[in-house]
Amino acid sequence: MRNIDLSPLYRSFIGFDHLASMMDTASKNEKQSTYPPYNIELLAEDKYRITMAIAGFAKDEVSIEVQENTLQVIGIKVAKDNKDASTKEERKFLHKGISERSFERKFQLGDHVKVLAADLENGLLHVDLERVVPESKKPRKIEIGSKLIENIK
Repeated sequence: MRNIDLSPLYRSFIGFDHLASMMDTASKNEKQSTYPPYNIELLAEDKYRITMAIAGFAKDEVSIEVQENTLQVIGIKVAKDNKDASTKEERKFLHKGISERSFERKFQLGDHVKVLAADLENGLLHVDLERVVPESKKPRKIEIGSKLIENIK
C-alpha cells in the first residue's frame, strides 16, 4: 500500500488526530478475503444498507455484532457429512460452485452510525444502518454579540 502524507490536512482540520489511526485500521481490513460478496447502498441521506450474498446459510449460522465502530458479520458453517438428510444417500457433486465455507467480514462504521435491523431472505443478508447525529453535534447558528447563558454571572 502507498504511504499517504496527511500533513496538509492538519493545517485546516482541527481535532482529526484519530484520522491516521482510522486509515491504519482500514488498511488492515483490506487484507480480508473477498468472500462473501457484498454491496453497500445509500438508501437516503443518512440511511445505508449492506447486502451480503450468503447462499446456503441459515439464520442460526450467522451472527452480527457491533463493538465500538466495527460491525462484524460471522458465518459459521458446521461441517456436515456428504449425505442428504431426506434420503440418507451420499451426495455426489459434478460441479460444486456454491461455497459453504465459514466467513468473517468486518466493516468500519462512521461516528454515530447505528445498526437498525438485519434480515436474511433468499440467500441475501440485509443489514440496515442509520447515521443519527445527536443535537449537540449538529451545526448551530451563533448570533454576533450574543453571550452564552452559562458564562453570565
